Amino acid sequence: MMSRRILAAAGLLLVLTSCREAAAPQRTPAYVRVEVARAVDYAPISSLTGEVRARHQSDLAFRVAGRIVERLVDVGAEVREGQALARLDPQEQVADLDAAQASVRAAEAQLKQAQATFDRQRQLIGQGFTTRREYDSAEAAYRTAKGGLEAAQAQANAAQDTRGFTTLVAGSAGVITARLAEVGQVVQAAQSVFTMAQAGDRDAIFAVQESLFLQQPGDGVVRLSLVADAAVTATGRVREVSPSVDAATGTVRVTVGIESPPKEMALGSVVSGAVTLRGRSAFIVPWMAIGDDNGRPAVWVMQQDQTAAMKAVTVLAHETGRVVVGEGLVAGDMVITDGTKLLRPGQKVTAMAGGS
Repeated sequence: MMSRRILAAAGLLLVLTSCREAAAPQRTPAYVRVEVARAVDYAPISSLTGEVRARHQSDLAFRVAGRIVERLVDVGAEVREGQALARLDPQEQVADLDAAQASVRAAEAQLKQAQATFDRQRQLIGQGFTTRREYDSAEAAYRTAKGGLEAAQAQANAAQDTRGFTTLVAGSAGVITARLAEVGQVVQAAQSVFTMAQAGDRDAIFAVQESLFLQQPGDGVVRLSLVADAAVTATGRVREVSPSVDAATGTVRVTVGIESPPKEMALGSVVSGAVTLRGRSAFIVPWMAIGDDNGRPAVWVMQQDQTAAMKAVTVLAHETGRVVVGEGLVAGDMVITDGTKLLRPGQKVTAMAGGS
């Protein structure tokens, strides 16, 4: 009895299943929008922000030690060549100069006396009234006195120069960028007092991500513009690339030499630098076309038999509203740009009007 009930129930279930399958509607093709893949010459533009700096910067220092009694310029001051920047207390140098000049006067007196003695001995030896020994002795004394005067004059000149070293002057025109000492401070010889950016050549300094160096530049020209005023522009070329990576930021310091910088690109100005990288063949697709295939970027394409299939691609760049694909597509592929959310591989698709 139980066995007949089980067989009857199984038969009823089989009938119901068959009816359900017969009643299920057949799946209709998915309507999608497609776009024909076309290869283009893609030359991306990389843009970064940097700072204008002087190409040559120098530390200014006194050549003698002393106490600063006067500071004549401050940070930001534009200075001309030979302009006085600061002064030391010159008392010690003045005393040395006075002593050196006194030595010169003493040497001049000794030379005058030795010359008179030598002239007299020269007359006497010509008349035979003196000995050769006395003549030679007078001549040696004269030459010694003459050399002593020359040495004293050299010391006086050196003391005069040292007296001049108590005034710090600019060796060239430029802008003071740092002040490292104050009035009343005792400084040693060669201790930095100011830092000056020399007038003339200007550079733009950029912190560049290391990955950018994997791409080849195009013409090598960097197009610069002021962030504060985009109408102020200039061009430049890479002059120096740091051999090391900044551990804190992961960037590389790149120095761009500015060609004929306009006066508006003053020291410290913020500039934007754009460089066109070397072009390559690529495909531009709408951002909605990019999907995911097991963690890899991919796109849906409509095959010749009107079925959907996924193609893994290599993405070169993400731009506003679009994605640059480097590999994975070929010219003529029908890329599905809309209607991909419920697609399955091998599913029938129909292109809607408005696709390309």
